[in-house]
Amino acid sequence: MPTKTKTMPPVHPGETLREDFLKPSGLTANQLAIELEAPVALVTGIVGGRRAISADIALRLARYFGTTPQFWMNLQSNYDLE
Repeated sequence: MPTKTKTMPPVHPGETLREDFLKPSGLTANQLAIELEAPVALVTGIVGGRRAISADIALRLARYFGTTPQFWMNLQSNYDLE
């Protein structure tokens, strides 16, 4: 019988957005929503781990932070698959 190993819970993409992008740049979710021209409820939902990153938001985040849309979509798909 296989032994169970303790694994860490999956990291929601919103946590990555908050910890690795918003905090270092001093931005709030509300400020980011304004910059992205996206609904505040959507961005705060993503940052709070209650909403998923869509392709549209992935494109906006990539453009704003100088990443790729694939980076954001991969975070979301890895979270979803866990």
